[in-house]
Amino acid sequence: MKIKLIGFSSTGCSLAERISEILSSKDNDCEVYGKCTFVSESNVTPVTQPLHEWTEKAFQESDAIIFVGAVGIAVRAIAPFVKTKVADPAVIVLDEKGTYSIPLLSGHIGGANNLAKVIAEATGAEAVITTATDINGKFSVDSFAEEHGMYISSMLYAKDVSAYILEKGCVGFKSDFSVEGQLPDGLAYAEDGDIGVHITSSDLKGPFSKTLNLIPKTVIIGLGCKKDTPSEKIEELILKVLKSNELSIHSVKAVASIDIKMNEPGILNFCKKYGLKASFFSKEALEGIEGDFSESSFVKSITGIGNVCERAALKASDNGRLIQKKVAEDGVTVAIASESFIVHL
Repeated sequence: MKIKLIGFSSTGCSLAERISEILSSKDNDCEVYGKCTFVSESNVTPVTQPLHEWTEKAFQESDAIIFVGAVGIAVRAIAPFVKTKVADPAVIVLDEKGTYSIPLLSGHIGGANNLAKVIAEATGAEAVITTATDINGKFSVDSFAEEHGMYISSMLYAKDVSAYILEKGCVGFKSDFSVEGQLPDGLAYAEDGDIGVHITSSDLKGPFSKTLNLIPKTVIIGLGCKKDTPSEKIEELILKVLKSNELSIHSVKAVASIDIKMNEPGILNFCKKYGLKASFFSKEALEGIEGDFSESSFVKSITGIGNVCERAALKASDNGRLIQKKVAEDGVTVAIASESFIVHL
């Protein structure tokens, strides 16, 4: 995580530095700031601009923001920039003595609750958790989705699932993937019902009247295209092929191609639009992939190998299997590989 910390006194800055060291040791990227009279006496970066300007930038650049000071300072600082629980960074507040560690914003999806607990455990503070599912020991669907890297199809239904678990005790559960472990309190296996959670790769309507689809990222798109192919054409064929396989765009983990396409604007723009990782491989690396591929003499004359998209999809996957062979249209070729996935409860 990219984490920015800020203290408002010399004591607060010292605690922020200590927390930064702890979190950095856990592979987080931390930056420590101070906005106080004696900031020069601390080994932190002074904040000279108004706090709301620093906070606005922190919202744009960080996964988490940690304020070491009064809750009121943090509330006033973040208020103009709060959008949605999906988009907002985690925000945690600690008093300067490190007595309490309080997740203030994005407790579940942003990971503020877990981060506050990590800080509390390491510093001896008390984590003050206020989210209803947590304090009642109930299943939290948005925390579960975040932990397993799943897309939440509807935040409205996610809220309904949590409310139903809190008030009624249980919702239905179905998975298109193998499940290991026992269902947590609040879920029960079901094929239908009023409301439930469905772990799937599809956007299609699920088994419940209100179905919250949780979509793991297991799909790799292998891609080939002619030079300067517009991103719109690339997008059109990818979405078409995904739909024919009943796969959601949200199930896509990455796009892969040959390295001579690594600066292809259409591919890069498509990946940017959907927030996807792009992987590019050399001809030699793709030649090493074994399988029954759809060869093309034209493609071989350009790239040196007879099939790019199928090989690239498999190369970029983690022991995946090819579930859609090459589909070609308007100078674009698409293939799909799928990685295995197990739901760990």
